[in-house]
Amino acid sequence: MQAINAIRMGGFDVLPFVEGGKGVAISNGVSAGHWAKAGGVGTFSAVNPDSYDEAGNFIPQVYHSRTRRERHEELIAYAIKGAVTQAKRAWDITGGKGRIHANILWEMGGAERIVDAVLEHAKGLIHGITCGAGMPYRLSDIATKFNVHYYPIISSARAFNALWRRAYSKAASLLGGVVYEDPWLAGGHNGLSNSEDPTKPEDPYPRVKALREQMRVYGLDETPIIMAGGVWWLEEWEHWIDNPELGPIAFQFGTRPLLTQESPIGNIWKQRLLTLKEGDVFLNRFSPTGFYSSAVNNNFIQELRGRSERQIAYSTEPVGEHTAAYGVGPRKRMVYMAPADLERANAWEAQGFTDTLRTPDNTLVFVTPDKAQEIVQDQAECMGCLSTCRFSNWSQHEADFSTGKRADPRSFCIQKTLQTAAHDDRPEALENNLMFSGHNAYRFAKDPFYSNGFIPTVKQLVERIATGR
Repeated sequence: MQAINAIRMGGFDVLPFVEGGKGVAISNGVSAGHWAKAGGVGTFSAVNPDSYDEAGNFIPQVYHSRTRRERHEELIAYAIKGAVTQAKRAWDITGGKGRIHANILWEMGGAERIVDAVLEHAKGLIHGITCGAGMPYRLSDIATKFNVHYYPIISSARAFNALWRRAYSKAASLLGGVVYEDPWLAGGHNGLSNSEDPTKPEDPYPRVKALREQMRVYGLDETPIIMAGGVWWLEEWEHWIDNPELGPIAFQFGTRPLLTQESPIGNIWKQRLLTLKEGDVFLNRFSPTGFYSSAVNNNFIQELRGRSERQIAYSTEPVGEHTAAYGVGPRKRMVYMAPADLERANAWEAQGFTDTLRTPDNTLVFVTPDKAQEIVQDQAECMGCLSTCRFSNWSQHEADFSTGKRADPRSFCIQKTLQTAAHDDRPEALENNLMFSGHNAYRFAKDPFYSNGFIPTVKQLVERIATGR
């Protein structure tokens, strides 16, 4: 393995190792501070991070307001306070000498307001803003306002070209790097386009090569590209390092920092990571964002799968093959479905899936009474954590804060489940909530570095990565 040299990023020399930001309290100031202290770029998440009282106790994010609009304001206040807190924690750990980035999702609720307030209240503590999950055109405007570098997350040269031509060309000097996130292998939300097949992963090399070629058209020869998704041992990427076709390359690690002593996730989650097998993490499209995402296949995902499979098209009047009458809800209001579907509905009812919920696509989803009550309650308690949510029909862009569409019961409240996974360290909590992960998580069980359940410090992990393995 050839030597790993420092790289120039955001005006400073750092090891080409970037901690990937994982939202809702998973990448925090402690993990980011230690990663930066070890010589790389630490990243904390500004997506609903934790905050603490004067005694240092975690403050649960409980919402007290009656309306979604008022709860949305509570959410924004929590996010700002938490992000400033995590920035200060990271700064304190590095003694002000490490490089710290804040990660945001462009499609999170109140994204611009939150990042604006965080950068205002944490001046000098944050050196870069990483942003994905959408097309963050205004990211460069925010970076210019606060004179920090920005790092868009994209999954194709085409996406970067659109961002550059529309906005980034006006703030070229502050473009610290471009994160190429593999849409098939990265954890969390993924940037697959409608023209790409989720079942057919593509080799990232030609895609990153195309990105560099596009960047060179705009004079960005020395702006680093940060490869994210599927990175484990650097010896597997040796042909990328010091490669003139690709130019300056850094590597982002999102999954591996989960299994460190400084990682804030609970011990049950860490032990689960050590047991995952290949195929236990897969792409799905249940997220209320509408994006594909990568998560561990547990009871939570299996229930969502079952929910979508127990789905029948209907019409409010008999038309075409929809000739069989079926009574919906307590009042048994009649809808019509195909006779074969009526047989399926009767079979599901016999199994206990007796409640039906209507979707925006004129289908009925069959669930148990308890699950139906949970879904309706979660929808009613929406706090607008996304700019647009298909599960609750919230939209911060519309005058009435609604998409105008029926809420989709095939999805879920992402804020609720991620908060629970982050803070409830019981086996049943992790089994029944969303566990985001990159597809390489099965390698924890195969990598000798983690033999006998060894969990390294961040410093030990960074040192291990620097060896190439």
